[in-house]
Amino acid sequence: MNIAILGTGIVARTVTPRLLAAGHSVVLGSRDPGDEKLAEWLAQQPGDPQAASHAGAVSSGELVINALPGDVALGALTAINPAALSGKVLLDLANAVVPSDGGLDLLYPNASLAAAIQQALPETRVVKSMNTMSALVMEDPAALPFPTNIFLCGNDADAKQAVSKLLGDLGWPQEAILDLGGIDAARATEHLFPLLAALFGATGTMRLNFAVIREPGTVSAAAK
Repeated sequence: MNIAILGTGIVARTVTPRLLAAGHSVVLGSRDPGDEKLAEWLAQQPGDPQAASHAGAVSSGELVINALPGDVALGALTAINPAALSGKVLLDLANAVVPSDGGLDLLYPNASLAAAIQQALPETRVVKSMNTMSALVMEDPAALPFPTNIFLCGNDADAKQAVSKLLGDLGWPQEAILDLGGIDAARATEHLFPLLAALFGATGTMRLNFAVIREPGTVSAAAK
């Protein structure tokens, strides 16, 4: 699959090698696709990943991953011609937070970045996932000694299925993927991020994750 990743930071650079290893082609969308350091990093990766503008990456991608900082993601996405994103699956893994005296403030309190993206781009099939963990866990879930969960939500069943398959390529077993329902559920997962950041500080590691322990034999409501 041709995958466009918007952003060139830690998350994008952590996930890209795993996607390339799974046989996908990757184009990174950047504000400065000609950056020399980015070119050097790309040259070191197998699978010939490329860099392009945000719009250029989207045009080449069958599936788009939003790995931009959450506080600029909506503006960057809406600056792209909506027709270029129409019908495409957009996996949003960003958390929209800003530092504050108390730790982190959510930019979408009682709402979510993913829902705002879906509202702004109604023809795009937005799926929220991978935002409740660090990049270290995103691309290597087996490194944790105990099975943990990854959440996803979105309004389009086929889009969620496409993202579930991609998560499998990153090493996530299907039984670990917990479908929370429609895109409105992204409010719940995005509001977990301040807790996650506090856990990073309290435990001294970013290699941790949430695990849902439930009664045996139960099935999630979204799967019924």
